[in-house]
Amino acid sequence: MRSKFLRENLTGYGFIAPWLIGFLLFTSFPFLSSIYLSFTRYNIVTPPVWVGGQNYKMLLHDDPQFHTALWVTLRFAAVSVPLGIVCGVALALLLNQNVRGLSIYRTIFFLPSIVPTVATATIFLWLLNPEIGLVNGMLHKIGIEGPAWLLDPKWAPWSLIMMSLWGVGGSMVIYLAGLKDIPAYLYEAALLDGANPVQRLRHVTIPMLTPVIFFNLIMGVIGAFQYFTEAYVMTKGGPEDSTLYYALYLFQRAWRYLDMGYASALAWVLFAVIMTINIVLFRSQKKWVHYGS
Repeated sequence: MRSKFLRENLTGYGFIAPWLIGFLLFTSFPFLSSIYLSFTRYNIVTPPVWVGGQNYKMLLHDDPQFHTALWVTLRFAAVSVPLGIVCGVALALLLNQNVRGLSIYRTIFFLPSIVPTVATATIFLWLLNPEIGLVNGMLHKIGIEGPAWLLDPKWAPWSLIMMSLWGVGGSMVIYLAGLKDIPAYLYEAALLDGANPVQRLRHVTIPMLTPVIFFNLIMGVIGAFQYFTEAYVMTKGGPEDSTLYYALYLFQRAWRYLDMGYASALAWVLFAVIMTINIVLFRSQKKWVHYGS
């Protein structure tokens, strides 16, 4: 029996060996190495030089772009995540109705979330072009002078926030699954108590959907703080650093200036910020997330 148990274990580990090797080499080793590198001056070409906490000191006190990037990212997360949740839930509620052609509508709203991000960014570059873009062209037809969008420091962040709603179909599918999981007897009990549709939504649907909302909130916060591709393709952080998101600034320090030690420190500060926010969210869930009982 012991021999058979050992053989089965070895067989199992053999099957997952490629993943384990890949995880150790390409995830665990870089992850642990970045801790050491964050305390060094390292430019890839020459060996790392230990500088202690100098990178963190410079980051907190002598780098205005760090504060700009952190503020831009916090503002983006504070607006785009709640907006994405509201739109995702609203869309899921609409597509949870018994209407003809429902599967077609669901497919149409879900498809944008699987379009490659670079392709989406390229399309929106054209749509938001202030001179030949479709958006300003349509606004002009109704007598409205459209803004410069991505070329205006005031409008560029809002342009990317609005663009983030393009992929809301991904979370919509999760909300739809959550809606299907709500027991029908709760709605029947609410009807017997005389609850109207708004009251059923407020007292049955939303409370029972809070675990799914909480999941998408956590994933949305993590995604917002790692927002990179759209800004890199469309604005490069401009104009006037109005779209200099944290991940984009980290990338610039690492690969434009080859300042890998400083970039590693930036990465660990980002990790600390995301962990802190998520710990606060996890502790708050006891007050508003309902798990059936």
